[in-house]
Amino acid sequence: MRKDYLCRMKAIVHSKIELSLAKNQHVNLLLACSGGVDSMVLLYLLTQLPYTFEVAHCNFKLRTTESDDDEIFVKKITSDYGISFHSKPFMTKQIAENQKISTQMAARDLRYEWFDELKDKFGFTHVLTAHHLDDQLETFLINFTRGSGLKGLTGISSKKILRPLLSFSKDEIVAYAKENKIEWREDRSNDGDDYFRNALRHNVVPRWKEISPNLLEKSKDSLQLLTLAQEALQHQINSIKDKHFTVVENGFTISVHALNSLIPLKYYLHGLFSMYGFTHITDLMSLMTAQSGKYLESTSHRLIRDRDHLLLSPFEVNAKELIYWDMTKNLSYPINLKIQEEGLPSKKTAVLDAKALKFPLCVRKSKSGDYFYPSGMEGKKKVSKYFKDQKFSLLQKEAQWLLCSGNEIVWIIGNRVDRRFAAKTNTQNTLIITCA
Repeated sequence: MRKDYLCRMKAIVHSKIELSLAKNQHVNLLLACSGGVDSMVLLYLLTQLPYTFEVAHCNFKLRTTESDDDEIFVKKITSDYGISFHSKPFMTKQIAENQKISTQMAARDLRYEWFDELKDKFGFTHVLTAHHLDDQLETFLINFTRGSGLKGLTGISSKKILRPLLSFSKDEIVAYAKENKIEWREDRSNDGDDYFRNALRHNVVPRWKEISPNLLEKSKDSLQLLTLAQEALQHQINSIKDKHFTVVENGFTISVHALNSLIPLKYYLHGLFSMYGFTHITDLMSLMTAQSGKYLESTSHRLIRDRDHLLLSPFEVNAKELIYWDMTKNLSYPINLKIQEEGLPSKKTAVLDAKALKFPLCVRKSKSGDYFYPSGMEGKKKVSKYFKDQKFSLLQKEAQWLLCSGNEIVWIIGNRVDRRFAAKTNTQNTLIITCA
């Protein structure tokens, strides 16, 4: 073990933290501490450095009484140092089963959600974790086996969370703990191969280290180069978005022709749309040649082929199916409607015959079978046919509100009034409504 390197660990950690902090910024750190050797070494190092910090411990209730013992241990150590301590129990297995995700994924989500809550409540500026170089290599291998893109192959991100031990190996951390007589708790769940990470840690990485003694140092260099490559490509992705993602009322519209000019197309489709939940390259490529109206859905967005463009839109929060308007004041939800004293008919202004209306009026979305009598035209027309003739996109159809009197459509708001309710030259009692 490099003795001089261990002696300089405090200085190295100090410099890594300093590089991550903004100059002249008030710093209030929160250390995530499990009680294992990694986090206990980081806790010890922080006590030797000029920072204000507190400790957060997650009790995931995964190892019966041992999980509680870990919490008691960390609480005692922080008390000895005079450090403020936060802890929270989680019913991790039950949550994982309910959400149909792995126990490890549930623990990860619960951990970081709680850290965010603590930051908001107590004003912590940064969260620190004790991830190290072996964790980096294991994360690389896990993401590699999952078919991850370049971003996943860069290992553990250190942008939102400070990870000052990432350049140290597990062996170096253990050696430092022993040299400085730092106490820690062993997590016996790490001994088995039940989790994929543990299987890699026990069966793959040790053999790899035997074959390549400098594996960790070389992997660190490779991960740094991959990170630089990812940053360069992300800059290119951002430039393409700035150029070709045009803001519309409910999202973005993107030219299919512009996308087809990108080489290699598959990479750029993944880079542009994966952040919105669209990660399957085959589906994205199919949409590029699909008929208008075809779409993909992620958990948060919809991507629609609309003639020569793609429309990207977040899912709307479902509004009430029927909103009654008593006309005593202007309507602000789900759409802005104002009663005016005067005005001329236009797309944005409906001049109506008040005597023809049944109050209260109501606002709703269109439904199958809807029809109306468009002003300026003869006969009646299905609302769906009107949308088609006006070349409404799927997003526009879904976003369109109707003003109704009873079961009759009065106004396709912002577009066309029904002539049965439109004021005539001899109308004595007019109602003038404008939409924002």
